[in-house]
Amino acid sequence: MPVSLRRGAAGLLLGVVAFFAAAPARADLRLCNLTPSKVGIALGYRDAQGWVTEGWWDLAPKGCETLLRGALAARFYYVFAVDYTRGGEWNGRSLMCTRDSEFTIRGVEDCLARGYDRNGFFEVDTGEQKSWTIQLSDPNQPAAPQP
Repeated sequence: MPVSLRRGAAGLLLGVVAFFAAAPARADLRLCNLTPSKVGIALGYRDAQGWVTEGWWDLAPKGCETLLRGALAARFYYVFAVDYTRGGEWNGRSLMCTRDSEFTIRGVEDCLARGYDRNGFFEVDTGEQKSWTIQLSDPNQPAAPQP
């Protein structure tokens, strides 16, 4: 049954988990799509030169992708995701610039005047960890039974 609702930060569908390992692990920002849908991901963050948004990463159902390689330099990252299969999106209150095709955009001001779209991104607090994995999940899926 198609889902064509707008998913917001309030009904979050998202679990954010940091993975730690005893062995030395590669430090990256990763996103895993735990839904049965193909999704598109846009990422916003602050670097040494200011705000930047990047997209699109296309994630297959149950797939993962490294969005940023190396130790994380910021505590907060921002995500906007679109469900290509069933419609809808995962969004939040932080307005940032995007466009329909692949992009890297500097700055978050005057998106429309500069010829970009403007979307609300949800905030991910990494707690200043050097490696983080965001898990995008489906709010309509029943929870797995606990053993």
